[in-house]
Amino acid sequence: MIYLMSVLFILLLSLFVYILINSQGSIEQFTDQNSKPLVNSLSEKIFVDIGGVNQGMIIRSKNLDNPILLYIHGGPCFPNYFLIDKYKPGLEDIFTVCYWEQRGGGLSYNSEIPISSLNLEQLASDANELAKYLAKRFGKQKIYIMAHSGGTSFAIQAVQKAPELYYAYIAMAQITNQIESERIAYKFMLDTYSNQGSRDVVDKLKKYDVLETDSAVYDFFQSSLRDQLMHELHIGTMRNMNSIFRDVFLPVWTCKAYTIKEKMNIWISKFSFVRKSGLNKEIINTNFSKKYPEIKVPIYFISGKYDYTVNIDLSRNYYQSIQAPIKGFYTFQKSAHSPLYEESEKLKHIIINDVLKLKNDLADKQ
Repeated sequence: MIYLMSVLFILLLSLFVYILINSQGSIEQFTDQNSKPLVNSLSEKIFVDIGGVNQGMIIRSKNLDNPILLYIHGGPCFPNYFLIDKYKPGLEDIFTVCYWEQRGGGLSYNSEIPISSLNLEQLASDANELAKYLAKRFGKQKIYIMAHSGGTSFAIQAVQKAPELYYAYIAMAQITNQIESERIAYKFMLDTYSNQGSRDVVDKLKKYDVLETDSAVYDFFQSSLRDQLMHELHIGTMRNMNSIFRDVFLPVWTCKAYTIKEKMNIWISKFSFVRKSGLNKEIINTNFSKKYPEIKVPIYFISGKYDYTVNIDLSRNYYQSIQAPIKGFYTFQKSAHSPLYEESEKLKHIIINDVLKLKNDLADKQ
């Protein structure tokens, strides 16, 4: 017993030291073949006053002459730069990218932020204020905006309110009617585990009366069971992710872009601050397809074939009804919720040949 405890202690100590070494908060620089800083590149972590709150962001570019992209992570308010850092999808090959961490989340977490300010209208206002800052700083007339999952819930409002700021809106896993999406996912899980004869899992699922009451949908949406089963069935964050601990929790702690304190803030925000707000309920209770029937900039919807986190069919239905100057829907056949990491080369090809040219030649044929 003493031997086993000693081994466990050594393993935990080694893990702590490893995390400490990888928590310097430094941003990887772009270098040339001689390991010198790439000319006209940028890699920085900065804090800007947005909406009266000091908000953090990471800005990276291989060429500052490239157009600007404001990347809005999901969650909401759960930054995913750790996945950008791990999978390196290469958006910086095309854009100067601002990976903004929304008020109340990650780099932008502060216990003194009024919890009442964590709502979709304020987040949309923050996004537009940041868009103006980026355009002015880098000398551009407009910028591009890409939002993922929970981030689409207010990014679409930002674009609808200030279309003059944006060349185009790229929505990855566009939220539409999340109550319906959760019910579709729940039924898929229930049927799958029933067919597998997994009685214990079925019993756990049946504790949530998702198919009957809206309040049960919200409880299920907030539960750890939902995320666990989505990853087990490869319909969650990514097709090749089946462990939240190994594929999400640990990568946050080993991402070199954050200090120990910043990493702690990511989790404090996710499990405490955001949950105390009404933000998730606001998302669950909003039908975005009805609220925003028209967007006055080109829109590009990106969805993974196996996405049950934000149902692809609901996103497609919204796309078919929404009015926009130019629009395109793109199904990623090998992806679940995150085509940016799962099929990054295909996405870059679409951006270069459709989005930047304001075309939709590569979009799904209706």
